[in-house]
Amino acid sequence: MYIKKIKLENFRNYDYEEIELNEKTNIFFGDNAQGKTNILESIFVASLGKSFRTSREEELIKENKKTAKIQIDFMKNNRKEKINVEIQDKKKFFINDIPIKKLSELVGKINIVLFSPEDIEILRNEPIKRRKFLNIMISQLRPQYIYLMSQYKKNLEQRNNYLKQIKFENKPKENLEIWDEGLAKTGIKLYEYRKEFIEKINNKIKNIHLNITENKEDIEIKYISDINEKNYLEKLKENQENDIIKGYTSVGVHRDDFKIYINKKNTANYGSQGQQRSSIISLKLAEAEVIYDEIEEYPVILLDDFMSELDKKRVKGFIKNINKNQVLITTTEEINLDTMVYNLYKVEKAKVERIDNDGKIWAWV
Repeated sequence: MYIKKIKLENFRNYDYEEIELNEKTNIFFGDNAQGKTNILESIFVASLGKSFRTSREEELIKENKKTAKIQIDFMKNNRKEKINVEIQDKKKFFINDIPIKKLSELVGKINIVLFSPEDIEILRNEPIKRRKFLNIMISQLRPQYIYLMSQYKKNLEQRNNYLKQIKFENKPKENLEIWDEGLAKTGIKLYEYRKEFIEKINNKIKNIHLNITENKEDIEIKYISDINEKNYLEKLKENQENDIIKGYTSVGVHRDDFKIYINKKNTANYGSQGQQRSSIISLKLAEAEVIYDEIEEYPVILLDDFMSELDKKRVKGFIKNINKNQVLITTTEEINLDTMVYNLYKVEKAKVERIDNDGKIWAWV
């Protein structure tokens, strides 16, 4: 699986741009605020239906323009396919020129794994960041997961609203069982998916991390949830009185978390900066391997200024570890990968020029 061409129109700071890509490695270099990350963002939007940088549609549209457009031409299962995105006050998606109505029809068409400097927040920040990581990975491989998340959110809001009605309007507590049953039904399925994929990651990440750390560090991911598939409804009932007082649901998969342990120590609390960074690299590489196992094709790797965190030796070693994938790299410096086959692009003021290895500008064919 790989992306053949990207077309952008009025997207972020781009007027119009067409970029033909190498099947393997593609490097975009240039100063900050020139439009490098916008290229990766366009792929992310076309793949997952939303940006990794903003939730506001208007920020994706070039200033003083009404509509932004993205087109991604790609190969999957030896077939040419195309995704188009039109962005106004909301997004419209088309697969091979056919409009789609559900996000689940889009997600998983182009499988991606994004690496960025902000990934360290997966370790250091609140559990919502770690749930987001799981949600993105699972959604690409289990389309029904998106529907379940939507249903769970709806059920959770309804239960929370009714908890407030019990507290402030003296609504009968007995009716809470209706919302408990609906929440437990969808929550159990989400729990089972998350448990399954944490196990899949653990099966991959151990060897990956041993290779990265020269067999010095053992890594493990532990899924943390205050419920399981057997006691979900029971836990909701046990916490009814407490939830009525608080006015919200205090147990469930919306509070899930996972922790990364290196040599049996919590990496977020006790790991060095280098260990934290390497554990995130291992986590994302494991994600890519899990995707391959599921679809038998390697996902597209997006590296957004990720190389700034690594020295040149580690950069080359890391790239070799993902040489089976198509890779798109953004960087402020031109990278020379010696004998590796790659396309090099200079990005300046929202213009993309392909450059030969000898420094000459390459003409599009």
